[in-house]
Amino acid sequence: MSLTVESDASRVGALAVLATGSGVAVVLGAYAGLHEPAGRPLLTFGFSGMLQMKAWFTTAAAALLVVQLVTALWMWGRLPTSNPAPDWTAPLHRWSGASAFVLTLPPALHCLWALGFAADSPRVLLHSVVGCLFYGAYAAKMLGLRLRGLPGWAVPLLGGLVLTLLTLIWLTSALWFFSRSGLPLT
Repeated sequence: MSLTVESDASRVGALAVLATGSGVAVVLGAYAGLHEPAGRPLLTFGFSGMLQMKAWFTTAAAALLVVQLVTALWMWGRLPTSNPAPDWTAPLHRWSGASAFVLTLPPALHCLWALGFAADSPRVLLHSVVGCLFYGAYAAKMLGLRLRGLPGWAVPLLGGLVLTLLTLIWLTSALWFFSRSGLPLT
């Protein structure tokens, strides 16, 4: 009987994680699609324009993904080293993830408010869809970290999904911008 209870709890937890992530992604996509884009930035944080700010903030968040990946692999014993992860690895993982998430917020706000959900080109459509999916996956991962009884592979899978989606966001925005304009520092 305990196997059934654990299995039911695991299913309910997995469904809650999936529903939360899907709900966040759909709500963001619906808002971005229904909202009339303002076409102007709210804040540029000292950068010369909205695109420059978004590209550099997203690049900083993507750089923190490398820290996230290395610390996660180290904590899970997946690095080719016999040394266990030191005590500072878990806090570094948490803080680098939180910092990366915070860095994504100004660009996302500008995407939603100033530009809306766009489908002007395959790149822009992919960026719009992946942006919504990223926040859904992030919400699912954060919930998954707090739920007991999820399968052991769930949180690493969600973490990998968050990493993959933010990488796609970077590729369809910052890399695209830098490849067309060089590396403007402001």
